Amino acid sequence: MTEYHAGRLTELSESGRRVLKCGDIEIGVFVIDGEVHAWHSECAHRGGPVCQGRLMKRVIEPLQADKTIRTAQYQETETHIVCPWHGYEYNIKTGEHPGHAGLKLRRAAVTVRNGDVYVILG
Repeated sequence: MTEYHAGRLTELSESGRRVLKCGDIEIGVFVIDGEVHAWHSECAHRGGPVCQGRLMKRVIEPLQADKTIRTAQYQETETHIVCPWHGYEYNIKTGEHPGHAGLKLRRAAVTVRNGDVYVILG
């Protein structure tokens, strides 16, 4: 097992994200709602650098009574990351694509010790 220092928890909490090289692998470390999550930066769609994508609240398009969509809204309870290549989005806490249960990001092990965040691979 190899540990890679991702930074101080306080620094990550302020920025919300850090993408780092762990050997030949790129890992994204995120602090969302006070929780630390780490993902392999490889989109389940086409392998794009998903962890470099935009963080945003989940976009929903509620249907009206006549089955049309008139507006887009943000669902404040879910934060998603959007792959910069093709726009595939994933829940940052679960790694799941909201519309296709088979598309998921690969989780990386992460731990916090003495205020420092470490990614663990191997």
